[in-house]
Amino acid sequence: MIDIDSEVPRLIPSAEVPDYTYVPSSSTPHPVRDPRGHSHGKKAARPPKALDPETWAENRSYLLAIDLFNLGYYWESHEEWERLWRASGPDTTPGRFLKGLVKLSAAGVKVRELSIHGVRRHAASAGEVFADVAAETGDDFFCGLEFTTLQFAADRAAQLTYKQDIPEGKAVRVFPFLLQPEPQQLV
Repeated sequence: MIDIDSEVPRLIPSAEVPDYTYVPSSSTPHPVRDPRGHSHGKKAARPPKALDPETWAENRSYLLAIDLFNLGYYWESHEEWERLWRASGPDTTPGRFLKGLVKLSAAGVKVRELSIHGVRRHAASAGEVFADVAAETGDDFFCGLEFTTLQFAADRAAQLTYKQDIPEGKAVRVFPFLLQPEPQQLV
């Protein structure tokens, strides 16, 4: 286990995080396929419960993915949100919302891969998805997160210049924002 950034608020502080973050096209071992992978040989988790806008604060997979994202585990958060996306149904409102989060995580992976084109493409796509879901719901918040903040974060991620000397496999936050559900939304 690695030291966790104590400045990052955790939604599930008891959840363990991997020893490293996977970065495709690097020397980090694939988490599942490689025998050295941080999740190799672990029993596959049951499919998560679908994300429900009314009970999102009780959805462990959703909250864990937020923690992973905020700690710099972009590939792992992408995988967790994608599992939740499949369970929720891609053509549902929660499914479309999760697609935006999957894209935002993919942008973080692309930062780690030094693919600025990939960062911009995924971040811009995430912003568009969040705008579409906001228009569809007519609400300011969805599953605890504010659409305006998400759209700003995605737009900002697409425009930033990123460090190129990020330690390989070390979970490092590359974005200057955190995904933080509003406290009144957690009730």
